[in-house]
Amino acid sequence: MFSDKHDMLFKKIIEPLKDNLEQHGIKEPNQLQKAILSKIKGGGSLFVIAPEGSGKTTSIVISVINKLKAAFEDAPRALIFVKDKQTALDLAALFNNFARGTDLRIYCAYDEHNIELQREELYLGTDIVIATPKRLNKIFYLNGINLNKLQMCIVEDAEFLFRNNNFAEVTRTPESIGKCQYLVFSDAFDARFERWQDSFMYNAQIVKLN
Repeated sequence: MFSDKHDMLFKKIIEPLKDNLEQHGIKEPNQLQKAILSKIKGGGSLFVIAPEGSGKTTSIVISVINKLKAAFEDAPRALIFVKDKQTALDLAALFNNFARGTDLRIYCAYDEHNIELQREELYLGTDIVIATPKRLNKIFYLNGINLNKLQMCIVEDAEFLFRNNNFAEVTRTPESIGKCQYLVFSDAFDARFERWQDSFMYNAQIVKLN
């Protein structure tokens, strides 16, 4: 069973997610989750700076599932940027494990897939899109994805942004999004992130875990 402290942190967590956490041996929140989950639930934008192995990816999955709860209409409500195809597939598998018992739809968009097929598949409807930055923007500029309903825009392990022009690709995306919660997860705070603090993350809180 969940401890009292755990129940307080997840007092409004949806039942399927609570059951899945227990089945995966997560009985109580770790240090990072105690620091950020309530802040994410409150809707604030965050830079989350924590070392590898601290639970950043699991925190993303828990937060997104608990916020979206169930399938809704066709346009995605959460967008998660990742570095490559394998990372996208691994993250989708984790989402599918923790989203069992819900009808949330998870879709991966990466460069190695046929772009016309991706447009068609996205048109059928999804709740969570896990994408590489270049492919997401290509699909967007082909009018293949509607970002007007986004509630959460997330970057997982943001170190990859500083290779292959990914930083510029991700910076471009918020220009097309209205009000949205932005979450950037990284092992270290990079000075280049400060450019985002002047634009779409101007009111973001920095949470550091040593």
